Formats: sequence, C-alpha cells, structure tokens
Amino acid sequence: MEIHLIRHTSVENPDHLCYGFAEMPLRNDFEEDLKIIQIDQDFDLIISSPSQRCQLLAKYFQLNHETDERIREMNFGDWELKKWDEIPEEEINPWYEDFVTIKAKNGENLLEMQSRVAEFWNELISKKSVNKVLIVTHAGVIRLIIQAILQFPLKNMFSIQIDYGKKTVIDVKNGLVSIRNINL
Repeated sequence: MEIHLIRHTSVENPDHLCYGFAEMPLRNDFEEDLKIIQIDQDFDLIISSPSQRCQLLAKYFQLNHETDERIREMNFGDWELKKWDEIPEEEINPWYEDFVTIKAKNGENLLEMQSRVAEFWNELISKKSVNKVLIVTHAGVIRLIIQAILQFPLKNMFSIQIDYGKKTVIDVKNGLVSIRNINL
C-alpha cells in the first residue's frame, strides 16, 4: 500500500491564534497555494479531516473523499481561537513543560490524540483491498504517524517540520512500513 499524507495549505492567522479543532480559514489567496500541489487522480481511497481547511483541498481537486474525525488536529479546548500570548501563564506554562500529558481545559493531551490517530492508522494499514491512499490532514496527525513508524519519544515530535501543502509518502509492504518522502 502506498499512503500519501498531505497537510492543508497555509491558514489566515495574523493574530497568532491557538487553533486545532477550531475552524481556521485558509489564506485569502489559497487557490494560488493549491495550484502548486501535484496530486494523482488514481487513489483507491481518499480520507480527509472534517476541518474545512482540509476538505477545501479535496474539493478543489474534485476528489471523492470521506471524512474521519480521528485525523483532526489536536483539540485545544478552552484555548481554541485565543491568542497564544493571552492564554494565562498558569495554564500554558505547565503545557509548555509537558505537552505530552498536560492539556487545556476541555481539550486533549498528546497521548489522547496519539490514541485516536493510532486507531485510525492501524485500521488503515490493515486494509487488504486498498493499494493507494490519500489522507488530507494536519501537521500534528502526520507527525504522530511518523512517530508511530519510527518509535521516537513523543516529546520529540515537533522536531519534524511538516510544511503546508506538502506530502509525506509512506509504503506498507509485507508488514514493513517505511517513510519514502517528507515534504514532497
């Protein structure tokens, strides 16, 4: 199986708001960003995050897709759509020190996100009748999939740069999972 993971294109966020689950619009000229992306048309399965910033990419390329809640970005709960520098220090500082287990009120921590992404990933790679898949999603989801493959500590996942509108290609063959490209 060949799996293409693509991150949505750049968002319009001049106020540096915290967002994950919340809807955040793409840049005003997002269609210019989309013109640069090269996407095949021969996928057996296309799955998008339900976030509009992901679905717009699938719709632009006229891809018949389904959505899956498990590949949404992290849920920042009460921090969603607040300016990062306006989140109270007593809330944000513990998260900065341990974003793996600490979470925003009414949000999720990285372990919880990892669990839902792993459930999605394991279900996907167990499909026998699928040869080529496109997943339209977010940087956090792509990093967690790479982390699951390479088995490095979760606290290191932000060491991987996942660019807007770029693909990561993964091969699954005879039980072996390998990362072919990142930010293609």
